[in-house]
Amino acid sequence: MAAKAVQKRYEGLVMVRTKAIKGKGAWYWAHLEPILVNNSDTGLPKSVKLRCSLCDAVFSASNPSRTASEHLKRGTCPNFSSSPNPISSLPSSSPPATTATASPSSSHPPHNHRKRGSSSTRSRASSAAAAAGNITSFSPHHSNNAPQPLAIVDPSRFMVDLAYPPSVVSIATNSAAPSPSAVSIAAAYSHQHHHPHHQQNQQQQLVLSGGKEDLGALAMLEDSVKRLKSPKASPPGPTLAKAHVDSALDFLADWVFECYGSVSFSSLDHPKFKAFLNQVGLPPLSKRELATTRLDAKYHEAKAESDAKIHDAMFFQISSDGWKPKEYSSHAAAGEENLVHLSVNLPNGTTVFRRAVFTSGYVPSKYAEEILWDTITEICGGSVQQCVGIVSDKFKAKALRNLENQHPWMVNLCCQYQGFASLINDFGKDLPLFKIVADNCVKLASFVNSKPQIRRSFQKYQLQEYGHAGLLRVPFRNFQTSDFGPIYTMVEDILTSARALHLVLLDESYKIVSTEEPIAREIEEMMRKPQFWNELEAVHSLVKLIKLTCQEIESEKPRIAQCLPQWEELRVKIKEWCSKFHVAEGHADKVLDKRFKKNYHPAWSAAFILDPLYLIRDASGKYLPPFKYLTPEQEKDVDRLITRLVSREEAHIALMELMKWRTEGLDPVYAQAVQLKQRDPITGKMKIANPQSSRLVWETYLTEFKLLGKVAVRLIFLHATSCGFKCNWSLMRWISAHSHSRAGMERAQKLIFISAHSKMEKREFSSDEDKDNAEVFGLANGEDDVLNEVFVDTSSV
Repeated sequence: MAAKAVQKRYEGLVMVRTKAIKGKGAWYWAHLEPILVNNSDTGLPKSVKLRCSLCDAVFSASNPSRTASEHLKRGTCPNFSSSPNPISSLPSSSPPATTATASPSSSHPPHNHRKRGSSSTRSRASSAAAAAGNITSFSPHHSNNAPQPLAIVDPSRFMVDLAYPPSVVSIATNSAAPSPSAVSIAAAYSHQHHHPHHQQNQQQQLVLSGGKEDLGALAMLEDSVKRLKSPKASPPGPTLAKAHVDSALDFLADWVFECYGSVSFSSLDHPKFKAFLNQVGLPPLSKRELATTRLDAKYHEAKAESDAKIHDAMFFQISSDGWKPKEYSSHAAAGEENLVHLSVNLPNGTTVFRRAVFTSGYVPSKYAEEILWDTITEICGGSVQQCVGIVSDKFKAKALRNLENQHPWMVNLCCQYQGFASLINDFGKDLPLFKIVADNCVKLASFVNSKPQIRRSFQKYQLQEYGHAGLLRVPFRNFQTSDFGPIYTMVEDILTSARALHLVLLDESYKIVSTEEPIAREIEEMMRKPQFWNELEAVHSLVKLIKLTCQEIESEKPRIAQCLPQWEELRVKIKEWCSKFHVAEGHADKVLDKRFKKNYHPAWSAAFILDPLYLIRDASGKYLPPFKYLTPEQEKDVDRLITRLVSREEAHIALMELMKWRTEGLDPVYAQAVQLKQRDPITGKMKIANPQSSRLVWETYLTEFKLLGKVAVRLIFLHATSCGFKCNWSLMRWISAHSHSRAGMERAQKLIFISAHSKMEKREFSSDEDKDNAEVFGLANGEDDVLNEVFVDTSSV
């Protein structure tokens, strides 16, 4: 493509010169001829130059007009007369130079009426040869007194603008024995016109201390001097209309705001970024302007959009997330700032960001309660009944319950994600199998890491089997036993290194250690038992099962009616796990039931009954509520919740409507329309085609249920999880560093609001770090093949 462009440029200049010779062009084409420079290696066109026919000097073809002005009009060319002949008087048959691979004789001027020394002749010839990209020998009329040939210096290597007279050029006869530096030639160029008799001596004496490395700097210095003498700089890039420039800068500012944390304001001052803006014709973007006027304007725009969406909704739910770190987050170190984000869930399924709260260390329940209530009153003013309820990742026992008791119309839920994630620690604390595996793994990992002979052997086999080596990650001695995260990490390390561990047992170094230390024989005996690996696999399998369920909850963001089915589905999977690994179901069921009761809310049962999505078709063809899947206590919860959400005078009417709903249900056509599913093109799973239809059917078709319908529409849309916007940890570190600066915290609030508002509009809830981990640093094979085929026949080891 580059060769074609060069060829096209050359042909265009030839055509322009041909027209000029015929009297339809600029005067200077009488003296400037286009030259096509070929690559000496590939033979393809490399560049286009202009050759002065009077003195054979060669220039860049980027700006012929400026070349003519600099070289011809200002007297630089020694053979140019101030009153040139008309261009039309030139013979039209004069062919332009077509290639740069000419022999030395072709680059020698055909006729010259002015006496010149051999040195100047060689200088002119070297200009043509250097522009042609060839390293040739040229010594016409060579005499014994002639100076030694000089090494050619390619001007393009030193970023010299060839629109000016070629100063850094020279001639070579032998690349293996270069003569004095071309810097001397560049320095002596301007001197030769005034002192031609001392030119050779000057070339030999002017040697800079930096040697060849100074060539580029000297060329830039000469270029700067010439530009200052004749400031006719061409525009740096394409010229854009003001409207286009403003639009482009607006998009650039939006990108910086929405990605802040991954992209900082300081990035705008990076030289490469400034060069990019200059290349595309955009002015530099001021960091101060970006952090003040543009940030304020974008924040007010996003805030107005958010307020408008909330104002259009009849009711909403507050979501607060960040009070409790997710799983085993290493980012929430003690003393660091933690971000709690408060969002508003609307009936139409959208979520808008409201505000961010920065906390550090222990947060009292009363403080959280005040923050939540202040957020509600700030949105609603006096109409606080617009807030249907709150979903939060913490404070169910105190703050959420207190607000619900004080305001009976509210339904305050504990995050479903946190409930399932807490199961991992529950099993680690209460299931005997987890304790056994934890003790065995700590013993094994500590032994391998602490014994130098065993550690070296282990790392040797790690490199052999996996291509990398490292220590087994062991929890700190003072780690919290209630947090199973470090134990699970250690279990994963042992499973992924199982093949290397088996090879260690066969190594001679292990046999030597086992003869000296009883612990080595004990560990060898443990590792040779299939029971050890089966127990390890069982623990890993159950934790992975729960973690996958948590990931689904985080991505799908289920509604409140899905809570009971999700817990029942997990209960079935745990029973299958118990059967597969021969674990007593009683212990696992006990742990699961305990966590279920902690998270359960009566609204789960009520929403499950009122949501048309879960209606069941009976023998007569009716679609009826799934009361048969509720326990007697859960049925009572449905009655109690519905009567609490209506006035005391209307309670009996609401219960009558509930009985009618229980016996009649929904028209089969509408029920099938609500339950219609389609395949998700991304995940491939079958999902509800229209999630809003459950609420809309109550508002449009089931109008005879006046009180029950009001309760249903306020329950069905409630989110069961508070998972939402994730802040970049780079921004969190910046917040921690500026937590005592009022201006810094205000700016952080605005940046977080803009970023969260943009991500929630696009329904992108993952952080940039998560995307990088998934896309850039993800495993090549896609799935994490943890076991790596390590369950070999231990009897053969």
